[in-house]
Amino acid sequence: MNHQELMTHYLSSFIHTLYQQNVREVVISPGSRSTPLAILFEEHPEIQTYLDIDERSAGFMALGLAKASGQPVAMLCTSGTAAANYYPAVIEAYYSRVPLIVITSDRPYELQHVGAPQTIDQKNLYGNHVKQFFQMELSEHDLGYVPYNRALTTRAVAESLGLPHGPVQINVPLREPLLPGQQNLFSDEIEMKTKILIKQGTLSLSDTQLQSIADQIGQAKKGVLICGEMESLAIELSVTALAEKTGYPILADPLSQLRRGKHSLSAIIESYDTFLRVETIASQLKPDLIIRLGATPVSKALKLWMEKQVCTNLVIDGGMSWRDPAGVASEMIYCDEKRFCDDLIPRISIQNDDNWINAWRALNQVTKSVLSSIDEEESLSEEKLFIRLTEWLPEDARLFVGNSMPIRELDTFLFAKNRPAKMFANRGANGIDGVVSTAVGIALSKKDTILVIGDLSFFHGMNGLLAAQQNHADLTIILVNNDGGGIFSFLPQASEKMHFESLFGTPHGLDFAHTARLYGADYTKIECWDDFNLTLEKSFRKRGIKIIEVPTKRADNVKKHHHLLNLLQERFTEESIYES
Repeated sequence: MNHQELMTHYLSSFIHTLYQQNVREVVISPGSRSTPLAILFEEHPEIQTYLDIDERSAGFMALGLAKASGQPVAMLCTSGTAAANYYPAVIEAYYSRVPLIVITSDRPYELQHVGAPQTIDQKNLYGNHVKQFFQMELSEHDLGYVPYNRALTTRAVAESLGLPHGPVQINVPLREPLLPGQQNLFSDEIEMKTKILIKQGTLSLSDTQLQSIADQIGQAKKGVLICGEMESLAIELSVTALAEKTGYPILADPLSQLRRGKHSLSAIIESYDTFLRVETIASQLKPDLIIRLGATPVSKALKLWMEKQVCTNLVIDGGMSWRDPAGVASEMIYCDEKRFCDDLIPRISIQNDDNWINAWRALNQVTKSVLSSIDEEESLSEEKLFIRLTEWLPEDARLFVGNSMPIRELDTFLFAKNRPAKMFANRGANGIDGVVSTAVGIALSKKDTILVIGDLSFFHGMNGLLAAQQNHADLTIILVNNDGGGIFSFLPQASEKMHFESLFGTPHGLDFAHTARLYGADYTKIECWDDFNLTLEKSFRKRGIKIIEVPTKRADNVKKHHHLLNLLQERFTEESIYES
């Protein structure tokens, strides 16, 4: 066989092995060194390809596709700094436990460290931010490395889906010429060989361990379940059943998916971030057991409250990591979250005293009524936007929210409803970059996707709109424009009057109508709430990219939050909602 035939066999086998391991989507960024892989991915009849010119955007788009499907998604780039531009998305995937197959095309060994163009050291390029690095071997003489590469590829996909999920890198050094042949692609005996099967079980506890936890629950009358984002599928019924059996409230982060759905909502407490800011209330809520499931919640008020509690604190993590930023864990329990609930429920007795959970419910109800009062105001505000949006969300909609203020407003104003909807955010590294492209990835997988994003984050990621246009994504973008970094107005540096605006407020004065025209997006700038409601309804009947800009004022945002908190303190004082 000549070079072209050997290369084609090796790369066809690689791609077909990915397919056999259930990799069905790949995001490709164009480049010379990746030519044979890009062409062969396009030729595979069962793999969906997406094109994204910019690698930084492509990495986040692949992240969104993987978030939506829960399955590994591949991404392919050429050699050199193209691979480095994947790094932000790789970091986010690592910390948010999203399976990605990062395929970096590379120059061959003889061109390394000799000054060859577009060549960098790509071995272990992402360091500790991938679960494992793999290097493919391609022989110039025979097909002897094909079985090795098939096993390597199978291991890479399995590693991405191992506990916890995460990205892996596969580096592929390629020699010129780079055009593949057309001989029997994906049908040769080498490519169709029986796949290697990898079976991964569910992490569980022993009977002795379960009974020990059941005994602790039996002794704790004032327990609390705190739920963040979880990888376990269909966990809602299991968690709510555990809450009903124990009589414990569920403090449900918006990304826990527990605030919306057909499951029981009787134990769901969603407004804790607000009422735990009232010290006279927070100081009286003293649990004797805290059970935490999933990722770290968004709420800082909850974190500060947990740090003050003197009680047993169990952290349940199916990904076997150390999720304890507050530093208060008593026991780190490595078990699948759904399995934990299901195995524990038969071992515990029903708690008959409802005083504890009823106190949480009363606090929650009063807080929601105070927060809902913002809907009576006429001025455009971020608070009212989230009340209107989350109230309107159609069944099974996908809502992606940016970091900084949007995720915090969602935490405050996403009230529990029996109408299913799924919430997404990039809370691994909590960055504001790549949000647009991640939402594009979700929109390509799921219909009825909405992105709520701040103006600075939108500026960081608006080049992702080209991939949205080219791949025909249907995405409604609600752009909250307060002309700068709104979250900094809530932080201590806001008191630094001399340099605050230039260093933190960072007003930009951009007219995003030009952005919409550049990328062929439908654009509306809201002037009143009637406009918002009408435009939002229309956006779901249109195809393509729709941008709804909502202008707000940073200073007003701070004032409204302070006003709501003051109203809540007054209500608590008047009504004596909770007394220990």
